[in-house]
Amino acid sequence: MFIDSHCHLDRVDLQPYSNDIGAYLEATKADLLDHMLCVSIDWENYPAMRDLVAAYTNISISVGVHPNELEGHDPTVEELVEAAQRDNAVAIGETGLDYFRLENESDLTIQQQRFRRHINAAKHTNKPIIIHTRDAKADTIRIMEEEAAGDTGGVLHCFTEDWDMAKKALDLNFYISFSGIVTFKNAKQVQEVAQKVPNDRFLIETDSPYLAPVPKRGKPNYPNYVKYVAEKMAELRGVSVEQVADVSAANYATLFNR
Repeated sequence: MFIDSHCHLDRVDLQPYSNDIGAYLEATKADLLDHMLCVSIDWENYPAMRDLVAAYTNISISVGVHPNELEGHDPTVEELVEAAQRDNAVAIGETGLDYFRLENESDLTIQQQRFRRHINAAKHTNKPIIIHTRDAKADTIRIMEEEAAGDTGGVLHCFTEDWDMAKKALDLNFYISFSGIVTFKNAKQVQEVAQKVPNDRFLIETDSPYLAPVPKRGKPNYPNYVKYVAEKMAELRGVSVEQVADVSAANYATLFNR
């Protein structure tokens, strides 16, 4: 049974399933998808996301605001804590730093301040942190260290960096999560990390509806496609798909207290 440790179900195209999550889950039972973590990326759409999946015990949620979401409300530590406790969220995030499309210094400041608030909210709730990082390796690790993010731990999701960053995150009590990117032919750096990461510190995810894995690359992504990520991880690590599924599920349970 597979666990998709990071998806955005509220953004997945469910039209082929009559816009019904229940119908989607029923239709994809053969893919052995056991559980999903539906991750929040903005404050305005969070209530709808929460309500969309509330009836399903096999779908957990997080609460947080993505670093690239610069237009909407920026929640305080208190607001994040209140929402996470009220709604039984299993994690804070996704949060972090993304300098890929950074346009000015003020946006950088907003991202860094928001990241710090999310880490503090995680510490107040004793929940793990889901971190997004892109083109911001040094600042991500620096802020994690300065804010003692390792006190609660968490995961660097959809990992795209090198082993040096992975090792620093592992030393800070974090897990590394691999998305469909690990199946891409040119993703040699990510594949190297996938081979080296300790057995008890990796997760698998889809980040759906984005980044569909091979053989679905270029098409809409769905949580049940996490099996393709598992298959590639098994190939890279020289183990069975069943072992990747079992180990990643056990790691998910440990990190998110499932």
